[in-house]
Amino acid sequence: MSYAPQGQQHQPYRPEGHTPQPPYGDQYGRPYEQPQGHWDQEEPERPRRRGRRLLIACVSVLALAGIAAGVMTYYEIPPFTDKGSSVSFGQNGGGKGSGQGGSGAAQQPANSRMLMPTGPAAEFKNSMTLPDGTHVAVTTLDGKKSGFKGKVWVWAPKEYDDPKFAKSGFPVMIALPGGAGYPSNYWMGTDLGLQTSISKWYAEGKSKPFLLAMPVLNPGPDDKGVYWDGSDIPGQPKMGTWLTEDVPDLMKANFRTVKSRDGWAFMGSSTGGFAGMKAVLKHPDKFKAVIASGPDIVPDSSLWKGHDKEKAENNPELLAKQLIDTKGPDVYIAFQVGDNESNKKTLPDVQKFVATYGNKGPVHTSLRVIPGGQHNAKTYVPNMGEGPIQYISKVMEGPVE
Repeated sequence: MSYAPQGQQHQPYRPEGHTPQPPYGDQYGRPYEQPQGHWDQEEPERPRRRGRRLLIACVSVLALAGIAAGVMTYYEIPPFTDKGSSVSFGQNGGGKGSGQGGSGAAQQPANSRMLMPTGPAAEFKNSMTLPDGTHVAVTTLDGKKSGFKGKVWVWAPKEYDDPKFAKSGFPVMIALPGGAGYPSNYWMGTDLGLQTSISKWYAEGKSKPFLLAMPVLNPGPDDKGVYWDGSDIPGQPKMGTWLTEDVPDLMKANFRTVKSRDGWAFMGSSTGGFAGMKAVLKHPDKFKAVIASGPDIVPDSSLWKGHDKEKAENNPELLAKQLIDTKGPDVYIAFQVGDNESNKKTLPDVQKFVATYGNKGPVHTSLRVIPGGQHNAKTYVPNMGEGPIQYISKVMEGPVE
């Protein structure tokens, strides 16, 4: 529809020099007889104006369609989202075949540093798709060794499907959240930028192209102040075994990984930082490095009551001392702590650990103090690229053949 500018009236067309007649007939009230083609007839709509109206209508329809598609995408309404669709990893380099029967490992040379997917393949469903086309996918893992059943989110960088790396094993980083860590793991969300940061850091030569495993940390919510310290507490779900046995087995079954411990690491914040650090110190034969952000240093779950022996076996301070005394395998702990943490003991406790055990024998440490840094993941992720990710990447392997 055509409109006059505000405050103006639309004027009908008249031939030059014409004097308008009374609008309804002649002076005697008789209606005018107007021959066909008379100027006072309604003008045919001009093609240009009609085309403009059609264009406006089409643009309006497309705009509304775009808004509707955006809304449906936001609320994850098919077909405007691929959330929930099946995702297959490890299609290059024999992953597809090995995932079906577990025969992939037998197809590689004995001296290979890469481990082919052992199978059986897990059923992964897409949780979200990143701008580079990679997927964060989720599966429910029935832990055979821990007896615990829970969700694990996984992500592979775009290099994993690059034909150049089709026969290469990739390093794995198990990323653990703070807080409840249940029923989800906040690292799986792209808002924190962990996945995109790893891709960026790899492109900059700072990081390995890690596969990410992001399991639930606890078997239930901590709404009553109960948490499990990522450990096997007697009489409780075996969350230590879940994190150090079942989750790595899931990654080995579905991805091309690194055979040796040189391709296995943890990262985590707060309670997740404690659990990751403790896992590396407790199992140095399986894991080589950890990035621990704002971590607790000692176990403090109320569920340890009456289990002092087992609590000591999961204490990072005692584990570090034991590793030094036995001259065990080298491990690398990259701490990062904000100088404005909510718990004012966090930084002094980490500094004391570094001073007591760090860089003595096999326990290697680094500490990045984040100016103005607070106790949250949004502080920790960008600062990982300012030292911690380089520190552990220098001592790890991958991709390897």
